[in-house]
Amino acid sequence: MGVVVRYVDKNGCVIERFLGVVHVSDTTATSLEKALDYLLSTYDLSISSLRGQGYDGASNMRGEFNGLKSLILKRNSSAYYVHCFAHQLQLTIVAVAKKHKIVRSFYNSISRLCNTVGGSCKRRDILREKQRENIIKEIASDEISTGRGLNQEMSLKRPGDTRWSSHYGTLVNLIHLYSSIVDVLEYVGENGHDDSIRAEADDQILGITHELSQVLQKKDQDIVNAMNLVKVAKSRLQIMREKDWDVLLADVSKFCSKYELDVLDMEDEFVARKKGRRRVEKMKNLHYYRVELFCSVIDLQAQELNQRFDEVNTDLVLCMSCFDPRDLFSAFDLEKLLRLARYYPSEFSEVALSELKSQLENFIFDVRIDEKFSQISGISGLAQKMLPLHQ
Repeated sequence: MGVVVRYVDKNGCVIERFLGVVHVSDTTATSLEKALDYLLSTYDLSISSLRGQGYDGASNMRGEFNGLKSLILKRNSSAYYVHCFAHQLQLTIVAVAKKHKIVRSFYNSISRLCNTVGGSCKRRDILREKQRENIIKEIASDEISTGRGLNQEMSLKRPGDTRWSSHYGTLVNLIHLYSSIVDVLEYVGENGHDDSIRAEADDQILGITHELSQVLQKKDQDIVNAMNLVKVAKSRLQIMREKDWDVLLADVSKFCSKYELDVLDMEDEFVARKKGRRRVEKMKNLHYYRVELFCSVIDLQAQELNQRFDEVNTDLVLCMSCFDPRDLFSAFDLEKLLRLARYYPSEFSEVALSELKSQLENFIFDVRIDEKFSQISGISGLAQKMLPLHQ
């Protein structure tokens, strides 16, 4: 088990250090706890000094009752568990893919498509050559522009299981390489022995997941921006649900027209691709694609965002963000900072809490008129500026 510690030194600098690797006989939470205790004691450190803990999402690490997180919290209630926000967001689209059978089928098809197209050097060469020919044609017909950095070579890489960014990249490249991919599939059909692999992806789902991925594609994952990113994602999902269906349908129709694909009449009766044993309720294409697919996927996505950020973790981040020094401490909120102090009773007694309000009022008045604080960037920069004043 690898252990990394993150701390603030005497100069106010945030330091992160690899502490070491410790052997564990098994991966149960109790064994991990004993191994962690042993390693920390080697450096005269203690669980009681922890003010945070973070692991991956495995149940033996973050389980609510018997995970390592819970065992440590029983000994130290101030060692709050915070799951990496970037990883949380990555897992949302994966969770939807597992829960929604149509989306799951779509991503399975994408994986098979990537394996087929990239299954040999010959196929990759064909994809590269067809891509070059298509770019030359589009340049000649003024469909695309030329210039430095434009029209770079693309490939179709299989998306990773837990990284939504790789899913997003694969889908974007699939859109741009569509005609070249079709050429490779035609080659496989004529020369290969495996004719079972076909791209069964609905263009509608492709458009939806493309938009959802864009919502989660931002990389501003620092403590100040993390919660705002979640709010933005939720708001955009709701706007998409209420207003963007017609825009999506227009984009899909344009795509189909470009590549001479049939466009479904939304008023026709929906026909399932695979006849299952379960009787399918009669409905129009519009209802199926808009309600059963479009709205259903968005609702699942929003639900995952709500479930993956619990109340304490969310509140901790929101309260800490009030120390952001940008724009003359515009994020400062006295009540939130008092609430933050209450999360750490070992540091703030009832007497200290009663004094804290006036201290914070003095603090914000002082730093807003002191030029030394006007150029600070980030909370860590504030710590480095504050500590020398108290030594």
